[in-house]
Amino acid sequence: MNTSADFFVRSAVTETTRSYMGGLMTFLVTSAETDNRLMLLEVRTVPGAEPPPHLHYNEDEVFYILEGELEVYCMGQVRIARAGETIFLPRNHAHAFYFLSPIRFLALVQPGGLDGYFETMSNPATSMEIPSNVATYADSDPAAAIALAAKYGVKMLTPEETAELLPQYPGFGVPRRG
Repeated sequence: MNTSADFFVRSAVTETTRSYMGGLMTFLVTSAETDNRLMLLEVRTVPGAEPPPHLHYNEDEVFYILEGELEVYCMGQVRIARAGETIFLPRNHAHAFYFLSPIRFLALVQPGGLDGYFETMSNPATSMEIPSNVATYADSDPAAAIALAAKYGVKMLTPEETAELLPQYPGFGVPRRG
């Protein structure tokens, strides 16, 4: 077992970035580099590229908003998070969100282990510009995402589960203000 990680400095560049469901996801610290203790991503995306409502059985997530704003649904609450604010999403709690503007945020996932999911659902980035006319979760095969997510301990919620666990959530793919 690796008890100490290697020292490194990394930035958001094309070589560490993947085109992911309508946005860009840069792997700043991978699970493999931390013996699966954590993963740190920089996410750049736009309204309409949100994941479906889901929950993580194994991971807590922390989002630090660098630019833009996000409407978050979790634990019976609805919150708006803006640049300079932090969101904590605890494991085993359903959550969903809307990107209310183009957004850039850091996502700390602890413990790590979701790298394989994100790599499978993405392609190598060809630039640091958010791609246009690419598939998002809304226009992808949900069965494939659901099966892959389950392999990584993530449950994509059905509409019925979403209505029960996130009653204020308007629904996946419902346009929000932009």
